[in-house]
Amino acid sequence: MKVTLLRHTPEPERTVAMAARLCYSASTIGELEGKVAGSSQEKFLGKILKMGHLSVLEHASFTFGIEGISRAASHQLVRHRLASYSQQSQRYVTATDPEFVVPPTIAADPGLKKRFEKEARSAYDAYSRLVARGVPPEDARYLLPNAACTKIIVTMNARELLHFFTLRCCDRAQWEIREMATMMLKQARAVAPFIFRDSGPSCVRGKCSEGEMTCGRPKETRERFRNL
Repeated sequence: MKVTLLRHTPEPERTVAMAARLCYSASTIGELEGKVAGSSQEKFLGKILKMGHLSVLEHASFTFGIEGISRAASHQLVRHRLASYSQQSQRYVTATDPEFVVPPTIAADPGLKKRFEKEARSAYDAYSRLVARGVPPEDARYLLPNAACTKIIVTMNARELLHFFTLRCCDRAQWEIREMATMMLKQARAVAPFIFRDSGPSCVRGKCSEGEMTCGRPKETRERFRNL
């Protein structure tokens, strides 16, 4: 899996601070831009976030390029509706080489891994034979497994990312999307450290939200994400 932060709003925290200040100021936008330039916005942003004035976070966007994830993971990802997605099409792009994800629980057992890879390659071989016989890739792709690798570009604003990280960085999330979300968080935090300082599962900020389904390791999880 490869996750790359391709683009983001320039100076995202400054942009968010300016949007927030506009709501409470009679100044012009140009004047506000001058006021926030070159100064720390952490105290003000902290107050805004504590108030729950999260709509201003929507002015900062982040675009990630994600490669080497399975279709099983991408199906989970696109359920987050407040985002934009562009995914490599199995309809227009013919799968010339078998590329698939092997789950760790299977990869840990050499015998199971060998069996899994054999079955996955068999599905790709059947797909290739259909394409060679003139079957359109959009129909032949019905044979490809959920393990098939895909590429996708994702854009989310900071508010949606906070929600996404709460759900998908949690140990209760499926392993592949959890790994992807954690990599996204690490890169987002590098360019907006204050906004994402306490981001991650709900237990990073307070009480676990999973109830009886909790992993029971809030202290360890909190430490791991705060030191990400």
